[in-house]
Amino acid sequence: MREIFRRLAYTTADVVGSPWAFLVGVLVVLVWGLSGPYFRFSDTWQLVINTGTTIVTFLVVFLIQGAQNRDSRALHLKLDELLRAVDHARTSLVALESRTDEELDRLQKEFEHLRQPPGERLEQCPDILACEADQEVPPSQERP
Repeated sequence: MREIFRRLAYTTADVVGSPWAFLVGVLVVLVWGLSGPYFRFSDTWQLVINTGTTIVTFLVVFLIQGAQNRDSRALHLKLDELLRAVDHARTSLVALESRTDEELDRLQKEFEHLRQPPGERLEQCPDILACEADQEVPPSQERP
């Protein structure tokens, strides 16, 4: 079931993200708009486009979100591997997506501090996550 959903999600994301899908959408709206006088702009005529677009949007959102979640997960794993493989990288940043918002805010401030020119840096802990006792990893366990 998961494999079928994955394939469907990626295929849908590729198709609906293409210029051709946009063109088809524009043509559907044009045909619907031009058919208005024929149907005398009735409530049913309006209901057709409203219902159709609502159903398509509802279903496509789930499919695209599924593809995006998988892409995001794969990207995180790739970044985790790069952090693990680089000698001076902080392996405490692996699986950062599972940290609390407060921890992410502190880390973002640390990186903002590191981006400042040396003369303008504020005096802070050089490694916020390492300063927290529960986040420290003994050097012998950082890399395989």
